[in-house]
Amino acid sequence: MSIIGGIMVPHPPLLLPEVGRGEEEKIRTTAEAYEEAAKMVAEWKPETIVLTSPHATMYQDWFHISPGKEASGDMGRFRAPQVSFTAEYDTEFVQTLSNRAAETHVPAGTFGERDPELDHGTMVPLYFIVKHYRDFKLVRIGLSGESQGMHYRLGRLIKETAEKLDRRVVFVASGDLSHKLQTYGPYGFAKEGPEYDRRIMETMGKAAFDEVIRFPEDLLRNAAECGHRSFCIMAGALDGCALKTRCLIHEDQTGVGYGVCTYEVTGVDESRHFLVERKETMRREGEDDYISLARASLEAYIRDGEVIDLPSDVPAALKNDRAGAFVSIHKNGALRGCIGTIAPVQKCLGEEIIENAISASTRDPRFMPITETEFPDLEISVDVLFPAEPIADETYLDVKKYGVIVTKGMKRGLLLPDLDGVDTVAEQVAIAKQKAGIDILDRDVKLERFEVVRHEVK
Repeated sequence: MSIIGGIMVPHPPLLLPEVGRGEEEKIRTTAEAYEEAAKMVAEWKPETIVLTSPHATMYQDWFHISPGKEASGDMGRFRAPQVSFTAEYDTEFVQTLSNRAAETHVPAGTFGERDPELDHGTMVPLYFIVKHYRDFKLVRIGLSGESQGMHYRLGRLIKETAEKLDRRVVFVASGDLSHKLQTYGPYGFAKEGPEYDRRIMETMGKAAFDEVIRFPEDLLRNAAECGHRSFCIMAGALDGCALKTRCLIHEDQTGVGYGVCTYEVTGVDESRHFLVERKETMRREGEDDYISLARASLEAYIRDGEVIDLPSDVPAALKNDRAGAFVSIHKNGALRGCIGTIAPVQKCLGEEIIENAISASTRDPRFMPITETEFPDLEISVDVLFPAEPIADETYLDVKKYGVIVTKGMKRGLLLPDLDGVDTVAEQVAIAKQKAGIDILDRDVKLERFEVVRHEVK
């Protein structure tokens, strides 16, 4: 046996009459869809339910799998302590999944529990399910700050574990949609809110999981969603499965989006192996020698603690030229590290890139060091700097063409040109001052400008 089905469900406490006290009527159609999904779970008769919740223990770089034999919870936080539930955990499944994660370098396991009580992202789905079916054990997993692709990988390990243990498993992906759908909602309105809800319901409604795991991170952030990575794990758990998919409801009555979809496994479909490694291959194919050198350097250092030698087959400029260089690393559109040198300190440009790639990936004080599991999701660019020249004032700057160096005594700050979100010279200079620890209103500073040659994947 393996994964036999999955459901995508929201978790507003308001759905429960004991909590809503009449207000649940506002989202009655969501409750009706929920009941239908719960009845499907009962029909599938799972031995184990794997449930992912945004409100379980969560870390930036770790998936927490709840340990122990059982856990209890109630809705006391929502003035309904009489709504309570005790779940027996599938300890064998948890241990097998944790071992498999360690073997495959997926950052998941039982270490780091902060609150053993069942959270409301777990309690609300269980409230509906146990009305119709109780003969199951639970595996509860929190989300993380890891990439959508890493969440998908964890889902595949869940499927592998179910197969290894010969379990009948149903996956419950608990998560609300955007919290920014209406001005009267809990977080106000953002245009990305309706955009996210439309797009996620379209893709989940047709089980287009290859699209689900590639949503722009800025869209997720600006929409203030809470369930997307839960859906990504379920997508991985249903990897390679032929599915009968039903989209039961999308509702927006409270300023928060609620969606319910069901996925019944009907067989095997080899076309539905959405390998996230394909992103890595495509990205590497578009990289030039400068980016490839930076990637090889950081990967060798992080994986093996090795500082690579400059390969003999690199272009002559990398072997013979000397220049300052910056290595910038992004992950799913968000900055993950950036460090460089204003002027050359190594024997050649190639060695400059090697050293700065290591520093950007492991020594940028703003971020935790990059881990091996992040390699497929990294986007790398390399800026080679021309020598800086002094300028009299900001009128000699062009935010798209020139980088800027601001100096005040021993304080020195640099900002590269043509950066996303930096649209004016005033912004550019202010950020450079902030990086240097200089008061942004201080005009008594030395300014220099420089040009770069940027190497990036188009």
